[in-house]
Order: sequence, then C-alpha cells, then structure tokens
Amino acid sequence: MSGADIDIDAAWEKRIIPALSDYTRIPCLSPAFDPDWEERGAIATAAELLAAWVKDQDPALTVEIVTLPGRTPLLLIDNGGTGEPIVMYGHMDKQPPLGEWRSGLGPWEPVREGDLLYGRGTADDGYATFAAVTGLLAAGGGRGRVLVLIEASEESGSPDLSAHLENLKERVGTPRLVICLDSGGLSYDRLWLTSSLRGNVVATVKVDVLTEGIHSGQGGGVVPSSFRILRRMLSQIEDETNGRILLPELQGAGIPDAHRANLTALAVEFPDSAAPVVDGLHLLTPDPVDRLIARTWGAALEVTGADGLPKPQDGGNVLRPSTTLKFSLRLPPDVDAQKATDALVSAITTDEGAHVTIDLEAAAQGWIAPPLEPAIAARLSAVSEERFGREPGFVGEGGSIPFLADLQRGFPGTQFVATGVLGPHSNAHGPNESLHIPMGKAVTHAVAELLR
Repeated sequence: MSGADIDIDAAWEKRIIPALSDYTRIPCLSPAFDPDWEERGAIATAAELLAAWVKDQDPALTVEIVTLPGRTPLLLIDNGGTGEPIVMYGHMDKQPPLGEWRSGLGPWEPVREGDLLYGRGTADDGYATFAAVTGLLAAGGGRGRVLVLIEASEESGSPDLSAHLENLKERVGTPRLVICLDSGGLSYDRLWLTSSLRGNVVATVKVDVLTEGIHSGQGGGVVPSSFRILRRMLSQIEDETNGRILLPELQGAGIPDAHRANLTALAVEFPDSAAPVVDGLHLLTPDPVDRLIARTWGAALEVTGADGLPKPQDGGNVLRPSTTLKFSLRLPPDVDAQKATDALVSAITTDEGAHVTIDLEAAAQGWIAPPLEPAIAARLSAVSEERFGREPGFVGEGGSIPFLADLQRGFPGTQFVATGVLGPHSNAHGPNESLHIPMGKAVTHAVAELLR
C-alpha cells in the first residue's frame, strides 16, 4: 500500500476504529495493577492484536514483539529505512476500570457516540499504534528510518522500558526526532503540543500495630491507631489545610518566565478548572493562572488507594491491625525524582514502634521540552491550521511520560514532539474514558506531515 492510496480520515473509519474497538475489549492492565499479568496473558493478546493489524496494513513493515525475561513485551515496528531514525512512541497497557461508568458504558466494551469512542485505553494510549503506522504509510513509508516503539508498562511508571532501550540501543542508535503520542491539551479545536510534564512518585505505605484486630473497647486509647499514624505521616508531607507540599526536595525552582507567560495567556481562554467538581466546591486556588500553573508546575499529593479499611456497613467496633495507603506525588518538571523519593522515604517515619512497610514504584522524572526547530514547528503549524483553522497550542501536562526524560538525558540534541488526543472529559484513568476521533485524525495527519 503506497502513501498515495491512504486517505487518513477514511482509514480511521474503515481500518482504525474497528481494530481499536477490538483492542478496547482486552483488559491488558499494567503490571502495577495486575501482578499476574504474564500468566493472565492479556498484555500478550494486545501485543499480538496490534502486531497483526500492522502486518495487515503493509507487509513491508518489520513487526516484532520483543520479549525479555520478567519484563512486559515491547512492540517494535521498523520501516527498513536508513540513517538516524525518527522514533514514535506509545503504550498498550491500561489503567484499571475505576469507579462506576455511566449507564450504557463500560471499560471493556467500546461504544461510539458521535465523535467519541468510549472505553478503557481508547485515548490512553491504544490509538497510538494505529495513528503512528497510518501516518507513516500516508507519508509514503519514507526512505529515512522510522521506528515505532509501543511499550507495555507505562501506566506503572515504565519500569521495563529502560531494559528494552538498552537491549535495542544498537538498533535505535541516535534518534533525530522523537514523536510521543501519549499526551493532549486543553481543547479539541487545535493541535496541542506539550511543553512540559510533571514527574511522579508512587508509594504504598502499610502501618501495622497489631497481629490481629481487637475490640475497640479493649484497645482504644491504649494501642495507637494505624490510621492516625499514617495520617500524621501524610501531614509531614502535605499541609492538610491547603494541599501545599512541605518537603523542599519536592517543590522545584519555580516556573520559568516563558512558561508562566504562556499559561497566563491561556488562562484568559480557559478560565475554568475543567474538572467535574461538585456544586459549591472551593478550589485550592480561585485564580485561573494559578490553577494552570498548579496542574503543570506544582507539587501535589493524592491518596489513590487504601486497604485495611472495611466498607462502612461492615465496620464494627474493632481496632484494626493495620492500614495501607497508596499515594501519588506529582512533582514539578525540574525536580529530581530520585532525590524526591529519598526525601519522601525519610518523611515516612514513626517513633511509636509501629511496623512500617514502604513499597515504591519506579520514580518518573519530569520533562521540559527543548525548543522546536523551525521546520518542525512549521509542519505542525500547517496541520493545525488546515484541520482547525488556528495555530497549535502549547501547554504543560500534569501527568508523566518517563520515556521522554530518559531519552532527553541520553540524547540531548534530539528534537521532541509530544502530542496526543487527551482533552476535556477524555477522562484517562477515570470512568467513561473516551477518544475524540477528529483529534485522533488530526494527530495522524501531524505524524504524516512530520515524516514527509
């Protein structure tokens, strides 16, 4: 199939959406959420589905599912070109269902409503393989070398990616351009480019005070509460009155002037929080500029899971033996994630003799995008103008993509384009995740233009 044969918009309707729907049905949870992922086989099923689809598009593409002992697989697609490669990146692993999806929707059954395709992994990041390969073929396949890397541990902090990159370092060489398809923006009316990403530290902390639960009338006021000990630990990390992070190693040097000026301009256009808050909720800051800065350059803590706590209807008068909390700490883009992790561990202390267990996921380093070369910027501008009638937008993202920081450290001269389909109400990681199909088409056009 030649590039001239491909109408990207038609390919989305006829080739991509049916295959993406099949992928949506696969519960390929990231290893952090499915320790038995290898035995369960869902990630392998997703990799095989994606590989088969790619081979069906163009047999001339080399498609390989790369495996390493004890690691999630990586899908490697090679166009067979020569020279320093352009590398495109995405991931195939998913977050858990999380919460109640609205009536008629579910995490593992794709549902299309107009421009939206609902289902877990549609936007984060199942569409990436399809957009990367379709864009490559629409560009004619290219004589220069193009590699597509689709990993399977991103939602766990990419603990397996560095091993794959080390294994493939001779084949990858030195990329001249990296296109990341795992990001997004503030709206669906222009192409969005990511100017920065926050880092992330995820920790699960368990506090044990008893070998078994006892009647609260016997132990209350005598045995320290495991919940209270954990609550005090969190207070050493975060000011509970305003959400401010207290540890200096987690705070960063502050947002650069150019990024502040860009967010100040964006706040005029996007004054709302874009979060589904309940009526009457007081946000942490009333100022739209400060809100954008907080979500892109601020440190923040959120408790994302708990154990040892029965449901209210099951909670008896028992002093529980232990409490476990899982929490996620978002870090400013310029914070050293390893130093932040060390400071966090030091803050999780108690002098009450309780047994404390800390389980850390791989720390994700933040990232600041280097300036784009004029030719690359011009291509992206042309796509945004053609598809939407306006210039691209630049904004920092509150999430993390460890791959970009890792590559930037190893290849400081490489150009990076981070874009994607995640926008308002796409709800990655939450219930009712959806892909905005016109944005998916636009990103695919951008890929094709960059590869041409």
